[in-house]
Amino acid sequence: MKSVAVIGAGVAGPAVAMSLQQAGFEPTVYESRPHGADEAGAFVILHVNGIDALRAIGADKCLDGLGFDTPRMRFRSGTGRSLGVAGTGMPLADGTVGRTIRRADLYGALRDEAVRRGIPVEFGRRLVGASSGASGVVAGFEDGTVRKADLLVGADGIRSRVRTLIDPEAPPARYIPNLYISGYARTPEVDASPGEYQMVFGRKCFFGYTAAPDGRIWWFANPPYPDEPTPGELRELGDAHWRTMLAGLLGVDRGPALRIVETTRHALVAWPFHDIPTVARWHRDRMIVIGDAAHATSPASGQGASMAIEDAVELARCLRDAPGRRQAFAAYERLRRDRVERVVATGAKWSNFKSVGPVTRMIRDAVMPVMIKHHAGDGGASLGWMHHHHIEWDERVPA
Repeated sequence: MKSVAVIGAGVAGPAVAMSLQQAGFEPTVYESRPHGADEAGAFVILHVNGIDALRAIGADKCLDGLGFDTPRMRFRSGTGRSLGVAGTGMPLADGTVGRTIRRADLYGALRDEAVRRGIPVEFGRRLVGASSGASGVVAGFEDGTVRKADLLVGADGIRSRVRTLIDPEAPPARYIPNLYISGYARTPEVDASPGEYQMVFGRKCFFGYTAAPDGRIWWFANPPYPDEPTPGELRELGDAHWRTMLAGLLGVDRGPALRIVETTRHALVAWPFHDIPTVARWHRDRMIVIGDAAHATSPASGQGASMAIEDAVELARCLRDAPGRRQAFAAYERLRRDRVERVVATGAKWSNFKSVGPVTRMIRDAVMPVMIKHHAGDGGASLGWMHHHHIEWDERVPA
């Protein structure tokens, strides 16, 4: 068996570790943060293609009891006018649909399942350097720890250290001039149907919300923020700043957005939007990147977690079936690059719809019903290329 050092324990790391183990490798996961330091406030949509990819490695059951099904999105303008309803993709054969899950719960479930399968996970290991040689790759960590493996997989996110080790000229993440603020509120007067997102193209801010089975409202806002924030800037501004900002942006629209924010009791935190349109080099020698480290997409696509899981399964298949690592890495890139870069481009386009001027807003709201009707046909079948991608684990990867 070949040993594999997996850097990062978010979504991609545990998923690729479980996939590699199923393919006959011996992975170990290294995570820079201490256990339990996840971003508790945010949530993600895991679309059917991500769930289907987890099924390829028998890991979908670890999501049981987490989050709730969200198969539909209803779009509105800031005036309250309905722009249409769209599905989030056709259900799988057994009726499975997309699911909204707290990010911390998704991370924890995947890590716990990896540990249950006997995969070591070491916390507090921040990678600082790695070197490849004929006998393997040596990884050095900030605490002085050194680990050797046959291969190293960078699943270390949008600011990947492994990406820069592979290519010091690799592009940094591209800032998209919107922020992401999310929360949970109990707002009894809000009429929201469980399983359906309400997506509001407000005059000054995009706002989305849905009702969880327990009656809480899960919401997010994407306020425009033209200049890229410096490290730490958003944390320093704090809860009061974000509440004041959202009050000014959301108060001009009809609907419950402002009331939802006002009834949110926990502190609000903002994150910047970034993506990476293309990374020229995904691999070098014995190192390769997957997930956000290779192709981060805007949250507007809703596909970040699902793309990472697909990557994990495909990389393991390629390493299992190719005669050597070079052929495996090349096959993986051939299978993934066009698809993931198309998803990134789609997410960037959707992000651009959220913050527009008054003239463009009028045009957007006029054409949006036609666009939604087109994409909503057969539950969203026109987006089948995105949502209905299936990976057959037992099928050999072509040479």
